[in-house]
This record gives sequence, structure tokens and C-alpha cells, in this order.
Amino acid sequence: IPLLCRALATSKRPLLLFASPWTAPAWMRSNGDVRGKGTLKGHAGDKYHKTWANYFIKFLDEYAKRNVTFWAVTAQNEPLAGLLTPPQAPTIAFTAAQQRDFIAQDLGPALARSPHRTQLLMLDDQRIHLPHWAKVVLGNATAARYVAGLAVHWYLDAIVPPGCSLEATHKLFPDHFLLYTEACTGFFTFR
Repeated sequence: IPLLCRALATSKRPLLLFASPWTAPAWMRSNGDVRGKGTLKGHAGDKYHKTWANYFIKFLDEYAKRNVTFWAVTAQNEPLAGLLTPPQAPTIAFTAAQQRDFIAQDLGPALARSPHRTQLLMLDDQRIHLPHWAKVVLGNATAARYVAGLAVHWYLDAIVPPGCSLEATHKLFPDHFLLYTEACTGFFTFR
């Protein structure tokens, strides 16, 4: 928070911050641990999903008390990586349908009721999952009204051409922006 405050104070223009969660607390997860393969317990609309959505609001509340506001949040960082993750990695696995339902029933309404004008981004995973993921989530009118855009990562970009993923998704859902939210070099150890 002190670093963010310094960056915000020294910037000549507004900084648009976004946040993306890694995992819920262990007591809310199917495997009882913040690490490894696991989902949120239960299903969308239940006490676990509503509580997890409220964690987002509490996070935004606490940062706002320190004059740090967020332009956007993502529903989950790399939700499909949760199915493949190494045992020590903290993550929550979501399918597109699970993320759709969480957004429609829990996270979207919680953000809409909150005093925060924070936008919601969906997917936040490899673009190889497009346009399928967008069709599932944005194809639902309730979920789509809460989602401002799609967050994508670049790690598997060589597998699928941008025309088949990004362009196809944009043509289907032109009112939702596409934003790369994570990228780095050196993630393949053989390079």
C-alpha cells in the first residue's frame, strides 16, 4: 500500500489499478488448503460463494480507506490453471460455467451493491480458452451485464492464432473489451 500510494502521488496522470485473486481461505475450499487443486465449496449462490464475493468488497473497502481505488478486479486468476497447478500453488479452479454462475449470482451483485465503481473482468487466463469461455459467460445476459471486459494471458499464444481467439471473441461480444493482464518471459525453462 505505501508503494502504491507513492506511485499514485508521483504519477502525472491517473493510474488504473486492477486486482486479481489467487485463492480463497482454506476453510472455503474443497481441499481444505489454500494450495493445490481445489474449488470453492458448494455452488454459486451458497454461503461460500457469497462470502468469497464479500471478500472482494472488503478488499476494496480496506484499500479505499488508504486512498487506493481499483479500476477493475478479475473474478479469478487463471481459473483453469487450478486444475493443473503444482501442489504448492495457491489457486481456485473454475470452469467457464462455474465462473458464469459466480459472477451472475454472487460477485456481480456484490460489486453492484457496493459503493465502489470497480469494473469486473472475466477469464484472466490463456487466450486459448476464447471464444468458448466468452460464449459461456457473456452468453448469459445476467452475467454479461456485470462484466466490463475479458482479461487474457499470453503464455500459450503460439498455440492459437489471434484471429481464432481475440478477433472471434471481439466479433461475438464487441461491447466487452479485451485486455492482456499477465505476461512475462522466461516462464518456459527450456528457453
